[in-house]
Amino acid sequence: MFTHLLLSLACAQQAAPAPASTPDSTQPNFLIILVDDLGYGDLGEDLAGIGGREKHRTPHISRLAADGLVLTQGYSAAPNCAPSRASLQTGRMTPRHGIYTVGTAARGKPHQRELIPVQNTTVLADEEVTLAEHLGVAGYSTAHLGKWHLGPDPTTQGYDVNVAGNKAGHPKSYFSPYKNADLADGPEGEYLTTRLTDEAIGLVGELEPPFLMHLAYYSVHTPLQAPPERVEERRAAGAKSAKYAAMVEALDHEVGRLLAALDEAELTEDTVVVFTSDNGGHMPVTNQEILRGYKGTLDEGGVRVPWIVRWPGRVKPGVSDVLVHHVDLLPTLLSLAGAAPKTPAALDGVDLSALLTTGAAPPERPLFWHFPCYLQGKSDRFEHFRTTPGGVLRDGRWKLVEFFHPGSSASPRVELYDLGSDPLERTDLSGSDPERAAAMYADLVRWRRAVDAPVPTEPEPSFAGSRDDS
Repeated sequence: MFTHLLLSLACAQQAAPAPASTPDSTQPNFLIILVDDLGYGDLGEDLAGIGGREKHRTPHISRLAADGLVLTQGYSAAPNCAPSRASLQTGRMTPRHGIYTVGTAARGKPHQRELIPVQNTTVLADEEVTLAEHLGVAGYSTAHLGKWHLGPDPTTQGYDVNVAGNKAGHPKSYFSPYKNADLADGPEGEYLTTRLTDEAIGLVGELEPPFLMHLAYYSVHTPLQAPPERVEERRAAGAKSAKYAAMVEALDHEVGRLLAALDEAELTEDTVVVFTSDNGGHMPVTNQEILRGYKGTLDEGGVRVPWIVRWPGRVKPGVSDVLVHHVDLLPTLLSLAGAAPKTPAALDGVDLSALLTTGAAPPERPLFWHFPCYLQGKSDRFEHFRTTPGGVLRDGRWKLVEFFHPGSSASPRVELYDLGSDPLERTDLSGSDPERAAAMYADLVRWRRAVDAPVPTEPEPSFAGSRDDS
């Protein structure tokens, strides 16, 4: 296991990914479609490789999947949005940029928290270099549309164009008037997902190739709002949440419009399309039959997300179970562009371009998550929290989860799962396989030290529960 850890850390220090082998030297365009809170099982059941919901009709996204590579073991960098987006933009794990959660790390009531969590950063630092900044140096024109949530203005982080992006984590309304200072209101009742697609289609004809378009839909985040006719149709069909089903289907329709616009502009074969979600789905509406947990948990349902990559003629359609992570996206796209990073700052992802273009899997490596924060709510582990501070190591089929507590280094609280035989994380094997659990825990600790990840240790003085400090 630790051999894999050393390999991962070595990859993180590489100054530049190797350029991908492509039939010619033309730099492709990049279209990243990032959906907010779309769960792993929330797409239509006909999506290859992911068993979705029968009542969620997503024919356009399913067609995108059929024409591209579906990565069934694709992960986000965090169980909620801001840290995940920061890692996607920078190719760096959360301890590198310091954005661990949304708002404060001390969520919930003090008397229910065992620990004083770490201080959280809410704005991506200027010294962090984004995908747009890397590609801008390589000659790309860049545009961001939709949710940013990493500060007030993505144009300070390398994007030439900003449409509707600012510090907001969700829209005040999905219908115009939007009350968004970075998006002019449309006709009364205009739907935000449609408007962002209109803006994106307009930019398809305006951006000078090669371009990077980062389309971060606010959908399907709350508030749950969708065109009324879609809601009524889904209600009549018996959807669990008619509003959510309608939001998913409206999103699918808009993705179809945008892909059609690429066809019309004759840019489809020149454009790499990446479709993914920032984290797992929202508990009341997401499909929890597929994976355990949901947004805000360290379970698979909190961090495993849809991942699709399409590039006609270059990416062979199919399904892959290779482990991939949002931090892999930056080095992969730089490699496909034949571009070196703007700066030699440590990148934590690996170059997946060979996997995409030839099917050659990268060397196996572990994946890590660090979430030293509280998120209020409830889960099957905690009465008052979706998660308490903790970390995760996934190594091959094995997953180790640790939850911090006072004295945790002496007596760690860990859970061990064999995702190969137990994808729903039903059976904790830490007691029956203590040697494996101990070895993986040691690897997780070594990784935290290597990236200088802060671990909360100070007890919360207001805590009213019982403690095990042994």
